Amino acid sequence: MLKELLISAADRETRVAVLEEGRVAEVQIERRRQRGVVGNIYKGRVTRVLPGMQSAFVDLGLEKDAFLYVADVGEEADDFDRFGAADEEPEPLKAAALPPARNGLDADARPVEGEADAAFVRPPLPSIDELLREGQELVVQVTKDMIAHKGVRITTHVTIPGRTLVYMPTIDHLGISRRIENEEERNRLKEILTGLKKGPGGFIVRTAGEGRSAEEFTSDRRYLTKVWEQIRKKADRNGAPALLHRDLDLALRAARDVFGQEFSALWVDDDEEYQRIVEFLDQVQPELVQKVKLYRKSTPLFEEYGVEAEIENALKSKVWLKSGGHIVINQTEALVAIDVNTGKFVGKSHLEDTVLKTNLEAIQEIVRQIRLRDLGGLLVIDFIDMEEEVHRKELVSALEAELRKDRAKNRMLPVSDFGLVEITRKRQRQSLERALTMPCPYCSGNGRIKSIATIVIEIRREILKKVDDGEAHSLLLRVHPEIYRALAGEERRLIEELEERIGMPIHVQSDEHLHHEGFDIILEA
Repeated sequence: MLKELLISAADRETRVAVLEEGRVAEVQIERRRQRGVVGNIYKGRVTRVLPGMQSAFVDLGLEKDAFLYVADVGEEADDFDRFGAADEEPEPLKAAALPPARNGLDADARPVEGEADAAFVRPPLPSIDELLREGQELVVQVTKDMIAHKGVRITTHVTIPGRTLVYMPTIDHLGISRRIENEEERNRLKEILTGLKKGPGGFIVRTAGEGRSAEEFTSDRRYLTKVWEQIRKKADRNGAPALLHRDLDLALRAARDVFGQEFSALWVDDDEEYQRIVEFLDQVQPELVQKVKLYRKSTPLFEEYGVEAEIENALKSKVWLKSGGHIVINQTEALVAIDVNTGKFVGKSHLEDTVLKTNLEAIQEIVRQIRLRDLGGLLVIDFIDMEEEVHRKELVSALEAELRKDRAKNRMLPVSDFGLVEITRKRQRQSLERALTMPCPYCSGNGRIKSIATIVIEIRREILKKVDDGEAHSLLLRVHPEIYRALAGEERRLIEELEERIGMPIHVQSDEHLHHEGFDIILEA
């Protein structure tokens, strides 16, 4: 698959896009004044402990206190296989065996629990007030940005990513990315990783570590442990709340986490950013430097590759398919609903074939839109109903295959009795729509506003109520221009009837500054 990475840098924002076979698959945007905090490490102070919610709130010095759930002392690692020194699955550490906090640096660390632990009966979690107390200082890492009105989510289990390794200073754990599938390569990496294990903490080999030499892993280990030592020293010197470590900005994160040998090129449209990326890659993966290219055309980079148009389309709810069918995507705070429709596509044979073709075509676009829009949480897909069981199985297999392209952690649940497909997808940041838009001042996010007929009836009701409350000789009604046109046209009879009933003239005035649903009624003596 032909893949390219685009980085467009400007004074106020940096934008990154991933292209697969010439089509936009992912977009990330980071603005200077609204830079996310995922990955940042803080020394925080516990402000509230809520046993009833099994959670606590921690002051990090941000706009809102961070949310810490009792289970978030360690992060799930479903994308990684575990192995112990004897190449056996380790026993899960009991929550009750947690060590006490020391200067906030070892607070409540627990190992990640992977799929291999499914056979174990997990012990009940301790109460949050057994682990934390108000005023306690501890080191935490942000795992999820502030979304909607919720504060950031944090964990006490710190992970520091490098190019080939992820260092977990508070957990004695070794693992390899499950995306590395070659068994011979996995065995080689296990030997290297076991040799790296010196002192406390653990490591996970990232996908980018496939084929790397032992010397490169040693170099990455040295760098990561040095970063952690600097964080520890800064935590000892500073009181809470304090920022101890800031993750890389978007451009360098993309170069570290996204860019790899499978990409044909990384295009950058800014001289300074180009130099920064080249210098960074020269340190972490020098063989990729030759793939970094400076874009010099007069046409803006994102326009040249069609990214601007894709971003604009990603803000619309309806997405058309090539066949004439379409999907509709609606986001709520709790979930994302995706509906598949045949639309203009009528097929060439019988209904079942038409439905199957539409559903299969929709799968590719749905997964692309999920990645492009960075949709997270619970996603519910309503495919067109199919009668034949073999077609349903074909649909599920196709969806599972397409979801494997997604870098974000996701899990597809069994098809429900109603034919709905549910997917959970890890969400760390705001979706593209939430990042680029704001609630509509007219509908306040409802997506609809009151009809003209409804507003006219409300005006009638309010005028009668106002006149009953006092005496006047005339009445001034100020309305939005659209309502004014209705009252001067098809709803003119309403004004005449009201004038007869209240016994005074009504002067209607157009005011473009009024909300579509707003109006003013002024009694004139």
